[in-house]
Amino acid sequence: MSVDLAIQIALRARFISTPDITQFVPADFIVDRSSLPPLDPSIVLGEVQIVDEGTSIKRDRVRVYSTVHIWKREESLSTVRQVGWGIRAALRRGPLDLGASYQCADCFVSSQRNLRDPDGLTAHGVVTIETFVKVLA
Repeated sequence: MSVDLAIQIALRARFISTPDITQFVPADFIVDRSSLPPLDPSIVLGEVQIVDEGTSIKRDRVRVYSTVHIWKREESLSTVRQVGWGIRAALRRGPLDLGASYQCADCFVSSQRNLRDPDGLTAHGVVTIETFVKVLA
């Protein structure tokens, strides 16, 4: 399994076990999909970038940037703010379990943007999560 897929699976597992998130977004609405109709509210596990850390000649240390999108049809940004804070709280509970092939050295929210969608009806949160990983296998 690729490192980014291992992280995505671990993030979803962490999110669905965090009441600070599921009180706003049902577990079934925390997804990796880009189809219509949109789920409301939802967390969409999105784009990923993998960067070699350059700290080992073995090339066994990578930093993975995961983008998470929070969607809620509401005039304010209050729910996406709360869910974003719930994501931060979820990641503070300790390292992600990435299976036997990878070790999570660090995982944290490096940025969160809360935006009003141009449709005037939807709030959109964009959260960037950085995960520092050692490749074991």
